[in-house]
Amino acid sequence: MKAAFIGLGVMGYPMAGHLKNAGIEVCVYNRTTEKAQRWCEQYKGDKALTPKEAVEDCAIVFCCVGNDDDVRQVILGDDGALAGMNKSAILVDHTTASASLARELYLAAADLGIGFLDAPVSGGQAGAENGALTVMIGGDQASYEIVEPVIACYAKFSKLLGPAGSGQLAKMVNQICIAGIVEGLAEGLNFARRAGLDGEALIETISKGAAGSWQMDNRYRTMLADQYEFGFAVDWMRKDLGIALEEAKSNGAQLPVAELVDGFYAEVQAMGGGRWDTSSLLARFTRE
Repeated sequence: MKAAFIGLGVMGYPMAGHLKNAGIEVCVYNRTTEKAQRWCEQYKGDKALTPKEAVEDCAIVFCCVGNDDDVRQVILGDDGALAGMNKSAILVDHTTASASLARELYLAAADLGIGFLDAPVSGGQAGAENGALTVMIGGDQASYEIVEPVIACYAKFSKLLGPAGSGQLAKMVNQICIAGIVEGLAEGLNFARRAGLDGEALIETISKGAAGSWQMDNRYRTMLADQYEFGFAVDWMRKDLGIALEEAKSNGAQLPVAELVDGFYAEVQAMGGGRWDTSSLLARFTRE
């Protein structure tokens, strides 16, 4: 099988590497050509100067870039991926973007006889590097059945959740849930500190009960140490929450906690913490 991977950021770089390590012939494209060259040297793959060139003769094309505008830039247009893909090929967009864009790309691909899946991921950089991502997918069953064994090269779990756009909607739910959990953890640790409790002993105890969470297990030590360089950045989280809040305007959902936490993340950005990880909500209390 030949595949292309468009976008070699902190997620795409290792994801494309897992594909190559699985024996798939991979051609990569990245707007920063130096990074594409570094990937090729590490994984012995090929690179292209445009998305259109990268996808030539590929059965599956993967994309993982920054936002809606970035996706349109590399997928649409004369040098975009759709301009070079063969009929019956499948485009898989791992970017966290809007559901409306996913539906737009599904229709644009269908007009060309190309399959499309919106497939945002959860698990962060560590999940990408360890091949342990969770993938939320929207699109057609036939395309999913072809792509699922390939996605398994870098994912521990994937599931088709409905028609185009469903993957992006699921990612919005994922981020809404995380926002509330991280804020609760930040408030709890700040309360514990002011109450004079031993943070390590506290978490060892409450993590075994109903308060336990992935965030608690993986972030409490760095939070207690006031260190925030270990995960998904605040800038990215605000982008994702913005997508969810915008979607809520159209479907009527109330997101009071997500809206509140988004405002707290804006405060963290103002503190210079745009690239800190999302657990930096605690810094609002400790760096006053």
